[in-house]
Amino acid sequence: MIEPIKIGNREINIYTIMAALGFAACLILISLVLKKRTKDDTNYFIIYLLSVIGLLIGGHLLFAITNFHLILGLFRNLDKIDSFHKLVHVLGAIFGGNVFYGGLIGGLITGMLLTKKFKVDKTLLADLTACVIPFFHFFGRIGCFLAGCCYGVESKIGFVYHYSENALANGVTRFPIQLVESGCNLILFLVLFYYFRKDKHKGYLLHIYFYAYPVIRFIDEFFRGDSYRGFLFGLSTSQIISILLVIINTILLFRRHKKVTNK
Repeated sequence: MIEPIKIGNREINIYTIMAALGFAACLILISLVLKKRTKDDTNYFIIYLLSVIGLLIGGHLLFAITNFHLILGLFRNLDKIDSFHKLVHVLGAIFGGNVFYGGLIGGLITGMLLTKKFKVDKTLLADLTACVIPFFHFFGRIGCFLAGCCYGVESKIGFVYHYSENALANGVTRFPIQLVESGCNLILFLVLFYYFRKDKHKGYLLHIYFYAYPVIRFIDEFFRGDSYRGFLFGLSTSQIISILLVIINTILLFRRHKKVTNK
């Protein structure tokens, strides 16, 4: 919807701006919460900031996996890569995008590994993280909508893209599924943050998130018009991951309940 903003010779995508705003908003939220909940918030911030690295790696890696045909094309045409500039260009096409689920998984794995090194209240960290994820995602999906990096199906109700980097998105009315998902994330954040503030379902907020968001994502995938994220058995990559997350979440919750009842 919005052209990249030019600063000198550089262009900044509106998604990058919204992601930066979301990151800043999350840091403010984390700071305000930790001031009330703990005397030493240093280790928490270290974990969150380092988890961003895992988030970026995971997001770009899953994007590459969903575009595996590009990786195969690279190996089949290595003889045609006759300069470093061409190689960078091809790798940019393979790893240049970002998939939310990849970032989520990468960030969480990084955070879990770091909690073993830094002394923090794991329950507080997990519950706060459950609130932070949909809060950041709220900003991110608005950025997706404005940038047109992902887009909805053709529809009589919606908006017309003119400046999307993906030419397929431009010129037709598309359903604003990104804004719908953004709204769902905001509602999910408000519910989880209410539980967090009231100390309800303490230690289980991530479990609630991993039931709620995969359902949201599974449904809204049917209204997405971008098919480059990969499909298997008629389902998109994100829908398959959504199903797996619900299954894994159920297993972990069952094991946790069994462990508590056996004490």
